Amino acid sequence: MFAPAISILKYLLFPFTLLYSCVIAIRNFFYNRGILDSVSFSIPVISVGNLSVGGTGKTPHVEYLIQLLQYQYKVATMSRGYKRATRGFILANEKSTFRTIGDEPMQFYSKFPDAYVSVAEDRMIGIPSLLQAATDTDIIILDDAFQHRSVKPGLNILIMDVQRPFYKDFVLPYGRLRENRTAYKRADVIVVSKCSSNFSQAAAQEIITQIQPLEHQQVYFTGLHYQTPYHISTRAALTLENKNVLLVCCIANPASLIQHITKSSNDIHTLSYADHHAFTAFDLEEIVSSFNNWKVNDKVLLTTEKDATRLLPYLDIFENAGIAIYIQAIQIQFLLNGKEAFDQQVHTFVAQQLTHYQTY
Repeated sequence: MFAPAISILKYLLFPFTLLYSCVIAIRNFFYNRGILDSVSFSIPVISVGNLSVGGTGKTPHVEYLIQLLQYQYKVATMSRGYKRATRGFILANEKSTFRTIGDEPMQFYSKFPDAYVSVAEDRMIGIPSLLQAATDTDIIILDDAFQHRSVKPGLNILIMDVQRPFYKDFVLPYGRLRENRTAYKRADVIVVSKCSSNFSQAAAQEIITQIQPLEHQQVYFTGLHYQTPYHISTRAALTLENKNVLLVCCIANPASLIQHITKSSNDIHTLSYADHHAFTAFDLEEIVSSFNNWKVNDKVLLTTEKDATRLLPYLDIFENAGIAIYIQAIQIQFLLNGKEAFDQQVHTFVAQQLTHYQTY
């Protein structure tokens, strides 16, 4: 009954989409013509971002890059630190929490202790601060920086959700795009994410035809690999088989996660909150009561790695209620034999950049 009203509202918003598109187009024109400055740095900079709002899977792709490079180079990440309670540049340390640096950077810091993790709203100012604070940095990975044009990355990676292709979408507020479709031309690499494990070459070719990549652009396809869940404190492994799962998540698009758990478990009950949601006392009470009032056996509380960073400060509440928290981790996997080519492209870029900067 609400569908017609939503459709009418979308059409009413279309003039605002045209206005917003014009503003963004003018901004991009100024950057393309050099009227607004884009700064380059004497260090390899890789940007990972997207055109649309919501979850395209940027975080596991950033983690893939860290894992790919961390044993050969000193890697640093820089994020905005969305919804953190602080401002300016911060280099993560043992006192950092999701409140000071944001949930996704906190996830990076927890998983990759050998990498530098930093946050800054303005990357053009943040990168010099990072290089001053961490002088042995070899590479910087910018998280969610495709629209941050004041910095010109050496390698620009664009992530596109296979279920929400930018070539079929529109600019906000009518659609979900942050800027016009043609902005994809700035990318050096386009990664089509969240593809099924049996994704075919024919389906890939159809998407490539729709994207119409430029001569210099490479297109890759990735899927999500759900790892074995583990305990938030002891890291003990857990199988979801025959388990009843209370899923607590605050991610933009939990559909694929819910689908995976549904297939793996006996039953699932979901408490879904807004992306980057800060848990309140009411939320915690709701989670505990939902778990305790669910009259089933072999039940577990499961959450994502990102959400675990925001539940961790309240761990005593769950422990006092006799509730163990388990974490569902994910990784990306390259499909259609794309892993070797992607890895080689990234390694070649980094090696060439370092050689160039060392020469000068």
